[in-house]
Amino acid sequence: MTTRRRLLLAALAGAVAVVSWGVPAAAVPAHESQPEHTDALFSLRGEDHAAAQTFIPSGASLGAVGAWVVSRSSGGQLTASVRTDVADQTTEVAAASVDLGPGEGWLELDLGGAPVVPGEEYAVVLQAHGTDDAVEWWGTRTGDPGEPASWNYDRAHWGGWARYGAGAAADFGGWRLAFYVGEPGRCAADNSCWRHLPAQTLGVQPAGLVGTEGRPYALTAFEVAGARYLPGSSVLELADGSWLHLPGAAADPAVVPAGSPEALAQVEESRAWLAAGTVPGRTSAEREMAERALLDMRLLLQDNGAVAAAWHTIWKYSWPRDSAFTAVAFARAGFTEEAYRILRYNAETQRADGTWEARTLLDGSGPPDARPWQLDANGWLPWATWQYLQVASPAEREEALAELYPMVRAAADHAAASLDENGIPPARPDYWESAYPAPNLGTAAPLLAGLRAAGAIAEQAGQGLDAARWFRAADRLAIGIELSFGSIGYQRTILDGSGKDSAVAWLAPPFNAMTEEVRAELDTTWDVIVQDTGGVQPGERWGDDMTWTPETMFFALAWATDGQRAKADALVEWMDDHRTAVGAFPEKVDPQGRPAAVSTLGWTASLTVLTLAALDEPLPVPPTAPSTDTLGAATEGAAPPLTVEAPGSAMAWLALAAFLALAALTLRHHKTRRR
Repeated sequence: MTTRRRLLLAALAGAVAVVSWGVPAAAVPAHESQPEHTDALFSLRGEDHAAAQTFIPSGASLGAVGAWVVSRSSGGQLTASVRTDVADQTTEVAAASVDLGPGEGWLELDLGGAPVVPGEEYAVVLQAHGTDDAVEWWGTRTGDPGEPASWNYDRAHWGGWARYGAGAAADFGGWRLAFYVGEPGRCAADNSCWRHLPAQTLGVQPAGLVGTEGRPYALTAFEVAGARYLPGSSVLELADGSWLHLPGAAADPAVVPAGSPEALAQVEESRAWLAAGTVPGRTSAEREMAERALLDMRLLLQDNGAVAAAWHTIWKYSWPRDSAFTAVAFARAGFTEEAYRILRYNAETQRADGTWEARTLLDGSGPPDARPWQLDANGWLPWATWQYLQVASPAEREEALAELYPMVRAAADHAAASLDENGIPPARPDYWESAYPAPNLGTAAPLLAGLRAAGAIAEQAGQGLDAARWFRAADRLAIGIELSFGSIGYQRTILDGSGKDSAVAWLAPPFNAMTEEVRAELDTTWDVIVQDTGGVQPGERWGDDMTWTPETMFFALAWATDGQRAKADALVEWMDDHRTAVGAFPEKVDPQGRPAAVSTLGWTASLTVLTLAALDEPLPVPPTAPSTDTLGAATEGAAPPLTVEAPGSAMAWLALAAFLALAALTLRHHKTRRR
């Protein structure tokens, strides 16, 4: 377009705008940006698709226009046309084109200072050509209906241009495309400019975190492209050498020169925090993994002890199960304050009947929805408390026993009371978080660990009656697991045909003492559920084609604690190979071996820390029976020694009757399961 034509069109812009929009220039304030880009709104690909966003400039010229674009096309071009009438290309006052490829971010097009009339309404129209895959303009669906409109060109659906918020598209009045106009380089200030990225890297969201303790910021795949964390920190060094960090109380990160005082202070603070603990790992690569896991877990841990599963949408809640693993990982790495904070939070959010909601809002006010509660938390929290007590100082142990024992008692009593006549718990959702018609191993195994841990804690607290009661319940549960699950090869449920399940690893250390049957079953189950990626799915009857990193690390932890170092080492290497570009821990790995879903997932991070710690030194396992010393101590309130009295004693007959009744029940159940 010639300069003469641009000037002519600019001079006519006011009249055209009045005809097209009917809005006096003086009545509308400038509107030059809408930064939110949470949703893919419109396709830009091909002759049948385009989109436009109206805006009102404050100045007399346009330096550049930026749009948040996601492309999965291997090539092609994107054209931006600034017009006074969306549907009429002859009203164009400026245009620019850029080459496309796979990528994401603020795609900025240089308009060269095209003249415009301040206060008049214009539209920037984007359309892609020569593409072979999706090209999308992102924005938000919750914009202010009073703002200038977005337009969609979808020939098959609308028959042409549709103004959102009017006519046939009246229901979409809040949809607003992400854009800005102004001087070039605006996106550079927050590291959000477009980057050409392989399409496959866009499958993980977020791809990493920056921030300070309890204040994470989720980074997209394009934000971490070419970047790396400064060692021992949650500050990113970008490809150009500048640093990205989350300043003070800011909601968004900032790009600063290398060595910027505030960012450097954050680096030094996180390194000092790591130095105060014992980061596991036998090599520099392993220690770097552990550092990244611990630092990301620290970001996810809130001041009140809630732990976000991940920093993204529906993961931004605190699960008791994930929290328990995170607490133990912190404790084993020497960060007992963080571990204790998590345990206290779960004590405070325990329900009156001794159970927990499936998950809670991070402020502890309650569950985010009506998702059914999960009984496995009644095993995980006592187990985590016992693990914490193994590394706590004498003063910390005394405080924990006083403050956390009511939580342990309520959890263990509910768990013990839930066992049926066959010694197994009811059918409740576990880590698969879906309804089941039969009791599952993912609930039974953690309850066994929790009851034994609770019994050991009771002994430490001088509560012998509690200890004896919970160890007896654990014995019943152990028999029930062996006869109900073991008789069919430790499948997902007590129903034959429900398939192998990765929860079999919870019958192994550091949860429960290893048996030869379980040791063999770990190998058998692994062989059934392993994927071509080298990791596993949750179970044989799982419904998608993704590999799951927590379940893979269940086996790593079990093998590391059992002394099967070669197997554990191989999975640590696998985990390292499947982290994101900046080393964050994804929830899933896609069939092509790429990180997927969210990262960092706190559960995977904690399992990695625990596995590395177990390779340094095997983790302790809750005892299977009361200690002799405790049974022999005549302390107030302690249970009497569990010994068989002489023939003729009333207690002996009662004990024998109870034993025979239990044996008869379990034998009957065993025969029923064999039919």
